[in-house]
Amino acid sequence: MKISEIQSNSLITAIKTPFNSQGRIDIEAFDYLVEKQIQFGVDGLIIGGTTGEGHLLDWESHLMLIAHAANRYADKLLIVGNTGSNNTKEAVRATENGFAMGMHAALQINPYYGKTSEQGVKKHLTAALDIGPGFIYNVPGRTGQDIPPAVIAELAQHANFIGVKECAGNQRIALYEQQGIACWSGNDDECFNARHQHQSHGVISVTSNIVPGLMRRLMDNSAETSLNESMQDLFNWLFCEPNPIAINTALSMTQAIQPIFRLPYVPLDKKNRQKGITLLQKIDSEQRVGNDLKCLEEQDFKIII
Repeated sequence: MKISEIQSNSLITAIKTPFNSQGRIDIEAFDYLVEKQIQFGVDGLIIGGTTGEGHLLDWESHLMLIAHAANRYADKLLIVGNTGSNNTKEAVRATENGFAMGMHAALQINPYYGKTSEQGVKKHLTAALDIGPGFIYNVPGRTGQDIPPAVIAELAQHANFIGVKECAGNQRIALYEQQGIACWSGNDDECFNARHQHQSHGVISVTSNIVPGLMRRLMDNSAETSLNESMQDLFNWLFCEPNPIAINTALSMTQAIQPIFRLPYVPLDKKNRQKGITLLQKIDSEQRVGNDLKCLEEQDFKIII
């Protein structure tokens, strides 16, 4: 797939990885989630990202899921494998394997925890871009280190550079787009304005796991101001605890997935579950992913290691 084709995708879902009671990836539930994304017109998927708990998967399972998604859905969706790592050798190896398994593009992140210099960040990300088309993910709240515009400007000269998933706000997004650097919002609550006021290419979304059709409308129509305002409470609730806690809870309560959490994640507490139910009840059931809506009790959840 050409870089220009990849850049045309405006709504990309950071898809949830569901688990079964044995702690294995629930492929049947995964396929159900993906089919719902297709039904509502989502353009692409991030496989094994933060929302997909790629950091909790061993590489064998992680790459198996990328291979499954590519084999089954590459003709219908952009398949982006999160093959980034804070370990350059590991990122390179995973990215090579991901492309061999059929993904269209990779998602790459700067080294986290074991932070490095700006020169080290550039070399780390360039090593991954050398393998194939890649999005750069800038999320300082998780990595502890911002990738500054000067570094992105240099990386943007690479033939395999697609663009940036940017979580540092809409002013940064506007700056990049003015420079001809493709940018996707990483913040659902800001993505409507990012798209229609700051000319972002789109959003890489968590919320589209549960209401993909509504996120499609936000990306496609600049007149959906009222919808954007009405969804702010849902956006805020979905990030009331670190992602993916709330989206896992939401999809469990709509029975889209089994209510299974892998540590260190645990479900939202009862007060927040009830708040989520209230918010989700305001949305037409045909717009929600899942077959029902129920505020689960503590004993309904299973927590695994």
